[in-house]
Amino acid sequence: MAPSGIAASPEKKLGFEFEPSPWGDFFIEYEPKPLQRSEEWMMTRADKLKEDVHMMFNTSNSTEGVFLLDTLQHLGIDHLFEEQIHNTLSKILENKLTSSASLHEEALRFRLLREHGYWVSPDVFNKFKGEDGTFKKDITSQPSGLLSLYNAAHLLIHGEPALEEAISFARHHLELVSSSLKSPLAQQVKRALHRALPRSCKRVETLHYISEYGEEEGHNPVLLELAKLDFNLLQHVHLKELKAITEWWKNIYDHIGLSYIRDRVVESYTWAYVIYYERCFELPRIIIAKMMLLITILDDTYDTHGTIEECRKLYEAVQRWDESAVSLLPEYLKKFYIKLLRTFKNIEGEMPVDINYDIGHLKKAVQNNVTGYLQEAEWSHKNYKPRFIDQVNLTSLTIGAPTICVSMMAGMSDTIMKQALKWTADVPDVVVAAGKIVRLMNDIAAFERGKCNNDVASSVDCYINEYSVTSDVAIARIGALMEDEWRTLNQARFGNRVLLPAMQRIISLALSASFIYDNRNDAYTASKHLQKTIEGLFIKPMQMSIPSVSK
Repeated sequence: MAPSGIAASPEKKLGFEFEPSPWGDFFIEYEPKPLQRSEEWMMTRADKLKEDVHMMFNTSNSTEGVFLLDTLQHLGIDHLFEEQIHNTLSKILENKLTSSASLHEEALRFRLLREHGYWVSPDVFNKFKGEDGTFKKDITSQPSGLLSLYNAAHLLIHGEPALEEAISFARHHLELVSSSLKSPLAQQVKRALHRALPRSCKRVETLHYISEYGEEEGHNPVLLELAKLDFNLLQHVHLKELKAITEWWKNIYDHIGLSYIRDRVVESYTWAYVIYYERCFELPRIIIAKMMLLITILDDTYDTHGTIEECRKLYEAVQRWDESAVSLLPEYLKKFYIKLLRTFKNIEGEMPVDINYDIGHLKKAVQNNVTGYLQEAEWSHKNYKPRFIDQVNLTSLTIGAPTICVSMMAGMSDTIMKQALKWTADVPDVVVAAGKIVRLMNDIAAFERGKCNNDVASSVDCYINEYSVTSDVAIARIGALMEDEWRTLNQARFGNRVLLPAMQRIISLALSASFIYDNRNDAYTASKHLQKTIEGLFIKPMQMSIPSVSK
């Protein structure tokens, strides 16, 4: 229900209404059912299981370490063993696999090392090729190996034709055998053919894998139990945050009285969550979610509601960033502007004393975002279709990537916080690449569903207009451009190792787009597409084989 008392504004754009939130006050009022055991018992049990995993690390050789690390990552509990994983990666790097190692083993090692920023040459796959340089026929009977090769090869950088060949080869043969595979390998191949593991959203993949891991031959019950315990304990933490931020948003939404904006607090928190799900990262999680909500208000004002004069005045007020600038604005935007400024003051005031985060960089990122929104509004006002390259260069920034990436840096350690924040605020290539992936996925989804009539021409529209091609051709070519950006992100892992933690989080923004815009749906705007996943992440705990006890 829209709040009352909305001020009128003349010469509005054509009317457009977004779908209402399917969640409303659900997470304010939601009381989860009691878990099978108390939280205290679960934490004690998890600590005991972590000790067991420490022993696994201590007794594993290099090959066993590869499989252990892969399983921990896939189950989403690698964050519990950072020191052990660092040591294991060093061991894996130093000790090459034997010549008799399987394709599955070699591809896993390749993927894990590259994911963690260690360079490995694609020449390691040459032993699986014949004298003519093509892959041997005998590996086509190894579906697990083909799947590992397919996933590993998606960590290719620019100029690696051998890995392009590996992707084509593995995909072809996986498609041939996919219908004959048994569970859970069949589901894992199906997901990978839809989106390779290094391009998928890690937390959503974990949701699938925890339910499948118990079916795998030789699975480790200790790892499965720990994964379920950790998921349920984290779910409890995230539900508290969801309640708090929904209450915060409800207060703002009702106060500012802007009925035309997307009401997407649960979706914003979910997006932040899949980037930063670990327990200790409440601060960046909440800052990211709040920034998403604030720039959504700005975006919807520029795209669907404000006149060009109002857009110019809002730009001027945001650049001044002072409560006195409220006099520039139409009546209906004044409450929002004050809330925008005060939200930043509150974030700064509530910042823990041991977190050296300069919020000035975040304010500047939002100001730059609004500069881009105004340029889009000017194009739309003049009914101007920019060149494709100009459109992409601008809108890959206005999608909010620089703002969100600067928000992410609140989760960096104190040793690199200042350096990472300044580096990210300068919008390096990795931020641009992530922004382009998010933007192009967004534009394809918007084109498929039929975008709002007031939006500036999308990248798909501009490509069709400039090159006189069909929409299918335009989307295919834009897909090829996205592939280039993925390779840029892969390359970034091998740059400044000090900044690797920051790069990994920025890459996770691009990975999150594969979740939000999956199947060419914009699940942020049309949030019904997220409903089942949100239920799995926040409402349904993992069922565990633990007998109930009386209290």
